[in-house]
Amino acid sequence: MAVGNSGRERDDTAVAEPQDPTDEGRQDEESSSGQSTLSVVLAFAANALVGVLKLVAGLLTGSSAMLAEAAHSVADCTTEVLLFTALRRSVRRPDRAHPFGYGKERFFWSMIAAVSVFVTGATYSIYEGISTIIENPPDPAEEQYAWVAFAVLGLSAIIEGTSWQQAVRQVWREKRELQLPLRRYLKLSDDPTVKSVLFEDTAALIGLAFAAVGVALHRLTGSSVWDGIASVLIGLTLAGVAFSLGSSNKALLIGRAAEPRVLQAIFDYLDAVPEVVSVVDLQSMLTGTDSVLLCARVDFDDDLSAGDLERACVRLDGELHEKFNDLDQVFIEPVPRNDPDVRAAVLERYGDSLEHLRRTRDAGV
Repeated sequence: MAVGNSGRERDDTAVAEPQDPTDEGRQDEESSSGQSTLSVVLAFAANALVGVLKLVAGLLTGSSAMLAEAAHSVADCTTEVLLFTALRRSVRRPDRAHPFGYGKERFFWSMIAAVSVFVTGATYSIYEGISTIIENPPDPAEEQYAWVAFAVLGLSAIIEGTSWQQAVRQVWREKRELQLPLRRYLKLSDDPTVKSVLFEDTAALIGLAFAAVGVALHRLTGSSVWDGIASVLIGLTLAGVAFSLGSSNKALLIGRAAEPRVLQAIFDYLDAVPEVVSVVDLQSMLTGTDSVLLCARVDFDDDLSAGDLERACVRLDGELHEKFNDLDQVFIEPVPRNDPDVRAAVLERYGDSLEHLRRTRDAGV
């Protein structure tokens, strides 16, 4: 027998995880979603403006690094459109065809955005750079219009920096609320939009530095090889960003579990319920940003009647939703803890991780 949250509605806009997984207060969902949208819109505006400037500078100077940067901006603009699509489509409510909602659309479109960065930006930049290195063409326009390239790079750095600061502010705020180190936050974050903007804007600033060095060395030495090397480095930077974002979104699409700290808190709560003898199994999956599906297999007291058991399951469903605001769907399945088939399945999947959770709680860690 399983009792689930089949008819419960929730606001599907994104929310930040609470600072304490057992905190009963809910974060402002509209604010978090609005921050992600603002980061994406601001990044698109910045990339569109600097993309035009870079293209003009690239055509005037013939600099492959500047043309690579223009391609970089095109890739970023495409990415922002895809991320905005992800934000809009992922908040649709569940329906008969998709009873668990459309939250994973954010992961899908973010994956497509990562592919776009690689195909549009990285491949062109690397191709343009290699062609320039091999041909090493003389380019008198580079000398004449070098000041244009430097002016565009400087202005682009200011515009890109504004977008980057917005993404950093949002990441820092959410990291601080979760009390997580930056590296762990970026690894565990289930909001690929702000992470994509942060990585792309960081890559943009690095690319501008490469382009500036390439143009400067080209002017000093008269060799366009330096320009080509800068273009290749820009392409490799974009490829690295695309691979990182692709790997992160792959894990979310496949169905990553909830944050370990949240699972620990859920385990502690269920294990302390008077009717519960033992928590046998906990399974979770992210079904969207700040949206978790939970299946708990629990050994209840054998003295409970069927009616008591049903009422306990319904009560626990409500209490779990109240204490853990990221829980979307909850299924509680009564099982005997000594059943050999259940125990074998749990051990095969998790090893002794549930025992580790119990020992950690008992030790007060």
